[in-house]
Amino acid sequence: MHKSSLKLYYFIEEFKKSIIDKQSKNTAIIYRNYKKKYKISEIIFIRDYCRRKNLKFYLSNNIKLSIHLNLDGSYLPSFNRNYNHLSYKFKKNFVLIGSAHNLKEIRIKQKQKVKEIFISSVFKNNGNFLGINKFNLLSSLSRENVIALGGVSKENFKQLNLTKSIGFAGISYFSKKKGP
Repeated sequence: MHKSSLKLYYFIEEFKKSIIDKQSKNTAIIYRNYKKKYKISEIIFIRDYCRRKNLKFYLSNNIKLSIHLNLDGSYLPSFNRNYNHLSYKFKKNFVLIGSAHNLKEIRIKQKQKVKEIFISSVFKNNGNFLGINKFNLLSSLSRENVIALGGVSKENFKQLNLTKSIGFAGISYFSKKKGP
């Protein structure tokens, strides 16, 4: 499968203008900060900056705030197993995305009605390391679009063609160089 137009997702914990300016138009920004409470003024500033740059902007783990601030969507991490958002009314283009590490979490994300599932960790050798074969197996068990998450670098970038993903997400890949 030829992957000329991969979807790209860049996780940020703080706003850095110089790094966001380097990103291509098909890169979406996911603001994820679990260390401190969200500041609404900071989120609004990032949202407005991303709109000027034509980048999609998602907020992690706070769907109500994402709806209230009229963001492009919300990201549900793998530890979020809540279904309360199913009673919310979303605008037409609001998108839910989420991450999973195994089949049980994939099924939870499907019940949460996410449009894209980030499956990790493809290349990063940590406690939930999958590798390409296990990643493809988990991908085939999902009806949703799948995004590769974890450890993508310029050395293993071409190996993404071996996966069933429509894109990839990360932190270090985007902060070091301009996206593909």
